[in-house]
Amino acid sequence: MTKRILCIDDDSNICDLLNMYLTKEGYVVDTAGDGVKGLEVFRARTPDLILLDIMMPNMDGWQVCKEIRKTSNVPIIMVTAKGETIDKVLGLELGADDFIVKPFDMNELVARIKAVLRRSSKQENGEPEVLRFDKVEISLQRYELKIDGKAVELPPKELELMYFLASNRNHVFTRDQLLDKVWGYDYLGDSRTVDVHIKRLREKLEGVSDKWGLKTVWGVGYKFETEEEG
Repeated sequence: MTKRILCIDDDSNICDLLNMYLTKEGYVVDTAGDGVKGLEVFRARTPDLILLDIMMPNMDGWQVCKEIRKTSNVPIIMVTAKGETIDKVLGLELGADDFIVKPFDMNELVARIKAVLRRSSKQENGEPEVLRFDKVEISLQRYELKIDGKAVELPPKELELMYFLASNRNHVFTRDQLLDKVWGYDYLGDSRTVDVHIKRLREKLEGVSDKWGLKTVWGVGYKFETEEEG
């Protein structure tokens, strides 16, 4: 089925370019010139992926991303002229799936779009089990983590990382392996992305249980360490 992409950017030239190029790639493309209009189109058209600029009038990309994540796990790629690490960290914390900096190469953007859509499709088609450990329950199908029966808000990538590590309990993965398994083999970001997500997960899970935890194996990577066998 043809995928629908929503491009939200206040630069009409960029919207026109993305519309033309992505249409040639076989996607159905909607565009919006600001954040408020972008949310309207998102709710009306239900896109399969969103390309989201950050610096926009009326409502910036951070606010748009936050609003979308209240109701949807639709893949979001932040497209921005800003390239500082702090912007990437904020985007990841708010639930963005990827990040690309202007000026970008269209072939690179298309590769990122395909990778994100591929991962999204795998998640939708799978029927993952619910993982349960002391005081915690993780469901990738519902995109939900519960502590003592209460849901805890997690951005999609944090939950996917937690689920992957927990489903491979006591197995050590390097940062590059985690990028491959959680973000996709053709993810073009750097390994600090993993560190950011691990740090945020630890902050939210601190003190929950002494029977499991996200452990750093120095010089190697990370693992979900638990007393339980599996």
